[in-house]
Amino acid sequence: MEELRYLSLREAPEWKDTAAEWFHSKWWVPAQSYLDCMNQYINGETEYGWYLCVSGGKIVGGLGVIENDFHDRKDLTPNICAVYTEETYRCRGIAGKLLDLVVNDLKSKGITPVYLITDHDNFYERYGWEFLCMVQGEGEPHMTRMYIHR
Repeated sequence: MEELRYLSLREAPEWKDTAAEWFHSKWWVPAQSYLDCMNQYINGETEYGWYLCVSGGKIVGGLGVIENDFHDRKDLTPNICAVYTEETYRCRGIAGKLLDLVVNDLKSKGITPVYLITDHDNFYERYGWEFLCMVQGEGEPHMTRMYIHR
């Protein structure tokens, strides 16, 4: 079985350009938007970071932390965003390890609670997240689920 490595972009900034393109390919947010956030994190301008799982020289999972993940509850911050695991790597606990990594990293810096929005239910609960409320996403016709990790 191949080795999975978990890292933050602050620890491994050489992944920045590849990560921005990878996230762009999953969520269609402009790569430059990711790069701007990543550079702020790498340069120590924010503690809202970017975390990856890599294997064999490629990204197989990742997520980020931003102020607000395009929803109307601007008071609920920071937000985990862009959670994604490549389909062939799913069901190996990668997303759970990334979520634990980011929550623990933020807690060590005094940043808690943390929020995320999702259409999934019964996934994030496995990793200590609690349903908090429904929120309205920008340009979305339906409300979406907001979770909190304390």
